[in-house]
Amino acid sequence: MTVAAFMELALYEPDVGYYARAAQRSGRAGDFFTSVDVGPIFGELLARQVIEMAGLVESSVISHQSSVEPRGPRREPRFDLVEAGAGNGRLSADILRAVRRRDAAMYERLRLHLVEASAAARAAQRDVLGEVADRLVDSSADLPSFEGVLIANELLDALPVHQVVMRADGLREVYVEARRLKTGDWRLMTTEGALSTPALAEYLGRLNVTLEPGWRAEINLRAVEWMRSAARRLQRGFLIVIDYGHPAYELYSPTHSAGTLTTFAGHTMAGGERPSDAPAWLEDAGDRDITAHVDFSSVQAAAMDEGLTPLGFLDQTYFVMGLATGLDSPDLKTRLALKTLMLPGGLGSSHKVLILGKEMGSPSLTGCAYRVRVT
Repeated sequence: MTVAAFMELALYEPDVGYYARAAQRSGRAGDFFTSVDVGPIFGELLARQVIEMAGLVESSVISHQSSVEPRGPRREPRFDLVEAGAGNGRLSADILRAVRRRDAAMYERLRLHLVEASAAARAAQRDVLGEVADRLVDSSADLPSFEGVLIANELLDALPVHQVVMRADGLREVYVEARRLKTGDWRLMTTEGALSTPALAEYLGRLNVTLEPGWRAEINLRAVEWMRSAARRLQRGFLIVIDYGHPAYELYSPTHSAGTLTTFAGHTMAGGERPSDAPAWLEDAGDRDITAHVDFSSVQAAAMDEGLTPLGFLDQTYFVMGLATGLDSPDLKTRLALKTLMLPGGLGSSHKVLILGKEMGSPSLTGCAYRVRVT
C-alpha cells in the first residue's frame, strides 16, 4: 500500500486509528505539544482576529445587499465560525469565551461549526465547550457551507501523504508492505515501485521542482484537496491556516532532502540509526502520531485557483505580536505563555500562518500588523 494509505489506516481507521481512538492526543499527558496546550491565551488572541474579521464580513454583506437590493429587506447578520480538525473543541472553547467577554453582541450572532473525523473527540465536544456550547450548531466530519471564518490549526500536517524518492532511473514511490523475517515474525517494511498516480509527478512539475538522486520527499495531495473543498464552501469571509511547514522552494531543497515524515510518542520524535526500509513511523502503528511538514506554496495556489485572495503568510511569532498589541497588562503566567507562542526555533518560527479571503478585498488585519515575514 502507499504511505498515504498506511497513514489513513494508522491515524484515522475507526477501530485502530491513533486519532480515532482518543478525544485528545496533545498536552503534557499526550504525545506532542500544540499552541492550544500553552493555555487560553492562544484562543484569546485568535478571538481578537475573529472579532475583527466578523465586522469586516458583516460590513461586506450590508454593502452587497445595499447595491443589489437598495430598498429590499435586510437579512439578519450571520457569522459562522468553523474549526476544522477541532478535536474535542478546546480551541473553540477558548475563542468563544474570549469573544463573549469582548463583544457580547457578536457572540450572540456567532454560529459554531466543529469539523472532526474522530467520533470519540466529537463526543467530548459539548462537555469541553461547557457554558459556551449554546453557540454550537453542528459537529461532523464534513465541512459545512459557511459565511465567516474557518480556522485550521495543525490539521494539514496530519493528513496522509505520499512519499517519493528520486533514483537514477527517475521518480519512484515508497510503499509499505508486510515482510516475513527469518525468525518467522512479520514486520512492516518499505519498498519502492512505480508511481501510484501521475498526480505526484504533476505536483512537482507545477512547482518546477527537480529532486536530486537520493532525495526523499512527501507530497500531500489531500492538503490541496482539502483547501479546494474549504474554498468552495466559503461563501464570503476568511480562512486561517496554522501549521508547521515551508514554501515549496525550501521544503523541496537540500535542507529537507531526507524528507520530513516523522512520528511522535511521549513528546519524543523517533530517531536513531535504522534500516532505510524500516523507518520509525512504521513502528507501533495506531499508537503513535505520524506527521509531515506542509507545502504552503501548493496549498496557497489551490486556494487562489478557487478564487481566494492571499492576505498574509507569516511566522506565528509575528501573527501573535500583531494580535498581542493592546492586550490588557498580562500577568506573569500569560507573559510566559506568549513567550512560548513566539519562541524562535519553537512554535514561533516553525509554525506558519496563512490567511486568505473571499469576496473581502484586501483589508489590513491586526494579525498582520506587526510584520508579514517567514523565516
